[in-house]
Amino acid sequence: MKAGKFLLPIVIAIFAIAFFSIFIVKEVNQAIVLQFGDPKRIILKPGLNFKLPFIQNVVFLDKRILNLDAPPEEVIASDQKRLIVDAFARFQIVDPLKFYISVGNERVARSRLATIINSRIRSVLGTQRLQTLLSEDRTKQMSLIQEGVNTEAEKFGIRIVDVRIKRADLPQANSEAIYRRMQTEREREAKEFRARGAEMAVTITSTADKEVTVILADAQKKSEIMKGEGDGLRNKIFADAFGRDPDFFAFYRAMQAYEKALIGGDTSLILSPDSEFFKFFGNIKAKSQ
Repeated sequence: MKAGKFLLPIVIAIFAIAFFSIFIVKEVNQAIVLQFGDPKRIILKPGLNFKLPFIQNVVFLDKRILNLDAPPEEVIASDQKRLIVDAFARFQIVDPLKFYISVGNERVARSRLATIINSRIRSVLGTQRLQTLLSEDRTKQMSLIQEGVNTEAEKFGIRIVDVRIKRADLPQANSEAIYRRMQTEREREAKEFRARGAEMAVTITSTADKEVTVILADAQKKSEIMKGEGDGLRNKIFADAFGRDPDFFAFYRAMQAYEKALIGGDTSLILSPDSEFFKFFGNIKAKSQ
């Protein structure tokens, strides 16, 4: 019984010592073993490791490539144009000991890197014109920014993988002024286009009216010519017919006159009985005078 009473605390103590002595470094991490705040060992490979319990502690650092969103920064270009630049970077902790000694943790590192990135952006982009910053030459400028930031980041045990600009916008006041200027310019262009359109419409309408008048006049002319030719041919036919049988032609013309004058049956005529108009009424064999 007495041996059992002492055995249990010993086993618990052994498990406690083992629990506080063993730690695991994951594949995505690297570790620094500290003893009363002083770095004693750097562990870069994943696996099971040991430390002195209650004396040493472990700080884990991420060894993956991390993202950093720098706060937007106002840049004044060499032509005094203002631009709001929103950049981001990707970095990696390559020297855990230097990183721990210089910045301590990732939160402080991000703050320091954001300051360095914005400072470098101002120094590089501030020497360029706004047109350059908005063109394809911006890639060259970003390379210069990355080189400068990487030089500063090496002091913290950090390697800068990439620095990019997400957005490059004009300040709000400038954007509104440019928008108003663009709106005014577009309205001016719209009025100019409308005026040109109205002028073209008048020209087209006048040309069309002129062509219509010419076409109608030409058609009228041809119509009159054809009508005259038709009348001439008709008169010639009548003349030929009259020449062949004057009596029949006189009778035929009289019948046509009767048809037109007496159409409908309600026509009343007041004429002399011996009128020339009625010469075929009483005597069908009447002769033309």
